[in-house]
Amino acid sequence: MMDTLVIIPTLNEIENIGEIISAVFNEKKQFHILVVDDNSKDGTPEKVQELIQKHPERLFLEQRKGEKGLGSAYIHGFKWALKRDYEFIIEMDADFSHNPKDLIKLYSACKEHHAKLAVGSRYVNNNVNVINWNIKRLLLSYFASKYVQFITGIPLFDTTAGFVCYHRDVLETIDLDRIQFVGYAFQIEMKFKTWKHQFPIKEVSIVFTDRTKGTSKMSGSIVTEAIFGVIKLRLKGLS
Repeated sequence: MMDTLVIIPTLNEIENIGEIISAVFNEKKQFHILVVDDNSKDGTPEKVQELIQKHPERLFLEQRKGEKGLGSAYIHGFKWALKRDYEFIIEMDADFSHNPKDLIKLYSACKEHHAKLAVGSRYVNNNVNVINWNIKRLLLSYFASKYVQFITGIPLFDTTAGFVCYHRDVLETIDLDRIQFVGYAFQIEMKFKTWKHQFPIKEVSIVFTDRTKGTSKMSGSIVTEAIFGVIKLRLKGLS
């Protein structure tokens, strides 16, 4: 049984999905991929189904009706992975903002260095590794992580990172049905609860490159959720 599953959530990613799947499968370590699609209308699930014919043992698709949000997609994927005994479960975007070549870094941090959560960090030691963002978005992201650090106490430089690897122990311990948030606050909540449960966390330096194809799913409501969500997290703790 393959020990690592890469979960890729999609919503209208036809420009990227074939290439990102091929790039992951071209890495030296073998990974399985689960695409969790939220009712894409642009042919994304059909493209994945086509590729499943070529990789029936390594590529899987879960199709959901409606747009239920990033956090919900990952939780769906986590539960799917736990039922199938994967040891390491990786979150990854479809748009190449996360470099497939960095997958092995996250895997190694957990497998060889015994982290239970490995975070692909854009801001390790306050160094900024981001390509193609304008200054406004860069500052918003950087200081959002600082804000989360200050409010919650999480000892991480990149608290909003979405390129991460979980050991199954974490996902079995956290009550996934009680995760509250769906956008960037989902990423913060998962890290916060991992930390509060005292699992070892390791940050791994990566270079984040903004998408060149397709449309960003960032919205004002997602940012608002993150800003106020961290206060709620701090007040409620693990509840």
